[in-house]
Parts: sequence; structure tokens; C-alpha cells
Amino acid sequence: MAVKEIVIQPSNIENIDTAMFEYVRDLELQTHTNDGLQITPVVWLGTERAYQIKNNKSLRDDVGKLYLPMMSVNRESITKDPNFKGIFQAHIGEHPDYKGGVVTIVRRIQQEKTRNFANADTSRLRKGDETGRRKNEKIVYEEITIPNPSYITVMYTLAIRTEYQEQMNNLVAPFISKTGNINSFLIERNGWKYEVFVQQEFAETKNVDNLAEEERMFETKIQFKVLGVLIGEGLNRERPKVTIRETRTEVRISRERVITGDKRPWAVKDKDYREF
Repeated sequence: MAVKEIVIQPSNIENIDTAMFEYVRDLELQTHTNDGLQITPVVWLGTERAYQIKNNKSLRDDVGKLYLPMMSVNRESITKDPNFKGIFQAHIGEHPDYKGGVVTIVRRIQQEKTRNFANADTSRLRKGDETGRRKNEKIVYEEITIPNPSYITVMYTLAIRTEYQEQMNNLVAPFISKTGNINSFLIERNGWKYEVFVQQEFAETKNVDNLAEEERMFETKIQFKVLGVLIGEGLNRERPKVTIRETRTEVRISRERVITGDKRPWAVKDKDYREF
């Protein structure tokens, strides 16, 4: 059977941020504008205004005002709450050696060393003949381990800004009805899945009562609570991110016959009794 290797990147804060941003962006929410039905752009609020103007000039007009409608994603806080965690409940310390690692994610047979044990035992029983089928109890396994996972609570805010109430209704409705009668969904990136909980309140603000010289704008903020997990310390980890170990199959303790005074077992059979 062919072995397929799957490369999975470690889970870190950047991976969680990108997964949340890509989920909102890939929804490709549409609404009616002056140019017809358009996909609403999504931006990450962590970038500075100067960078946004230079990087994507289509987001602002000549005087620097944003083209609406628009959605922005922002990370608000990170909390390590022991009461809000995933399926891995216990804390297990890493191995004290230079390899580290503690949680086994893959366990597979080491074919070469297992075959060597089987051939050696067969050769002893059949006087040098390594061929033949027999039960082999000396199986060497390779165990792939990773550091102990650390669960964190990451809060995100999605700000939706529009010029008209109809546009706001079109963009808010998917976040209410897409999850059905529950307020949670999954996001995924680089093989990692994170559970997201939509908070109950959809805070709305608008300036239609007092326009003055400001542009008309409707804004709704939706908060997401993400159960994230961190594997290792990222770039600051001294030990390997992934560790491969081999299991023990046999323990042998050697001794010196000269010291213990053992007798050769074959000497009695040949009636050639001598002591060392």
C-alpha cells in the first residue's frame, strides 16, 4: 500500500486570524449598489490607513473616504480561559529530553527494524534460515508526537458599513440565518479547524438623524468568539515542532561471565566441563 504524506502546518495565532478573515471573504456577500449587484469587499482592519490607500486604491475616493458598502474584520482580544477549551482536557508535560513532544498523532510500524527482528528470530529457530512464516511479537512502532495544545479564546469584530438600510439588511441576514437555529460554525485553514460562536447582539449605529456635513452611513458590528488552539511557541520554540520516536521491543541486560563464574551451556552436553 502506498504511503501518502500530508504536511500540516502548526496552529498559531496568525493561522486563526487568516482562517477567520478568509471565511468572511469567501462568503462573497452581495448587495445592490449604484453600479448594480456587487460583491462587498472585505478588509483586515489591522493594516494602517496609509497602506490601504497605496495597496488598494479602489477602497477610497480622491478625498480619502471609503467606498461603501464595506466589511472589515478586526481581532479584539485573546484570552486563555481554562473553562473554555476543547476535547484535550488534561495537561501533560513534555518529555524532558531535547526532542520534547507529548501528544501522539500518528503511530505506524517501522517496517525495516520489525523485519530485522523477525528474520533474526527465524534464523535462530531454523539454524540460519530466515525464510518462512511465523508470528512476530517484536514489532517496532514509530510514534509522531507534538507539544501539548493550549486553548485560547479569540474575539473578533466584523464591522459592516453601508450607505443604505437595504444594503445593511442584505449583508446582515446571512450571519443570522446561515447557521440555522444555532450560533456556531467551523472555520478551517492548513488542516486545522476552529469552532466559531456568533454572539447574540448585532449592535447597530447610524447617523441618519443628524447628517450635517457627514456622509450618511449605517454600521452594524457582529462579534465572533473563536475557540483556538496553539501548538508550540512558534518561532521561539527551541525543541522540534514534530518529534518521531521508536518504541522498545526488547530489553537486554548483558553481563560478564568472568565475573559471575558462569559455565558454558554447551560444555556440559559435550562433557567438556570447564569453568571461567
